[in-house]
Amino acid sequence: MAQKQFTKLGINSTGNFKIVYAILFLLVALATYRIYSDVFSANVILKYENENAAFVTVSSSKNYNMLISQLKNGRFLNNIESFERLGQLLKLQEKMKPGRYKLVRGMTNFQLLSMIIKGRQEPLNLVLNYAERKQDFASFVGRHLEADSTLLLHLLNDTGFVRKLGYDTNTVLCMFIPNTYNFYWNTSAKDFIFRMQQEYQKFWTQERLAKALKMGLSPTQVSILASIVQKETNKTDEMPIVAGVYLNRLRRDMPLQADPTLIYAWNDKEIRRVTNVHTSLISPYNTYMNVGLPPGPICIPSIVSLNAVLNHTEHKYLFFCAREDFSGYHSFAETLAQHTQNARRYQRALNKANIY
Repeated sequence: MAQKQFTKLGINSTGNFKIVYAILFLLVALATYRIYSDVFSANVILKYENENAAFVTVSSSKNYNMLISQLKNGRFLNNIESFERLGQLLKLQEKMKPGRYKLVRGMTNFQLLSMIIKGRQEPLNLVLNYAERKQDFASFVGRHLEADSTLLLHLLNDTGFVRKLGYDTNTVLCMFIPNTYNFYWNTSAKDFIFRMQQEYQKFWTQERLAKALKMGLSPTQVSILASIVQKETNKTDEMPIVAGVYLNRLRRDMPLQADPTLIYAWNDKEIRRVTNVHTSLISPYNTYMNVGLPPGPICIPSIVSLNAVLNHTEHKYLFFCAREDFSGYHSFAETLAQHTQNARRYQRALNKANIY
């Protein structure tokens, strides 16, 4: 009787089951497609056609929101929601590893998530170049690595810490040899310093140490002198001659009278012409007043300038000044009388060019 009533109402149980099954099949199919799409569909896109890769970073604090912000702001994903869904399923927030990760066009969510969860980060080439002061150097490192620049500067100014490394707070920059180094982005400030100490030890081979010893200088003193040579001339072929001049003056206990040390002491890069006002400054970096090397480098010396000191030219020059043609080269002299003539020519050229 009940069956007949259902039939009269137009409700066929067999037909209903077929509809239900069809709906369930469609829902399963849609869910399967969505899961498949979330997992295996290409999702990484890059802004520019000629751009082969981009990078995102995961901080040591494992800041999930920061990672998502990078992906959104960089517009690196075609569908950020699919990435977040799969990330939630795989517990990305708990399992993500700190580092710098390479995004390649066409990469799937699964590939990207797997890379971040397994910590397969991409190292970077850090090119250490010119830096004049510790704060400049710390700032440079902080812009390229996760290492906190404030903490790095604090360590470089920490008397006890740098003493354990074999330096003082004036000479610690001598430890950093400009070159290209392979680093992981999430390197800490301390680990960065320890790594650079290892690179410093590699640089100072037995051959280089023997050359420094023959000159009567320590590696640190070589670095200090090299920093002055580097600031005096950017002509690599002239660096060994300039180094020879300073070494001759050191051997005779003559003040180096190096203008770059005065400019460093004044901390004024606008100085174009050193005068008596500048030479009157009371400072350990005033090499007009003080005999010998200053207490620390006036910049991080390049390998070229370090080798120029170690392989300096043997000669009898005690003086030099810039040439009057402003070529960047210098005129060298053995006597004060010769130097005075050279200096007067240069001073006249400065006056004519209105350089004061």
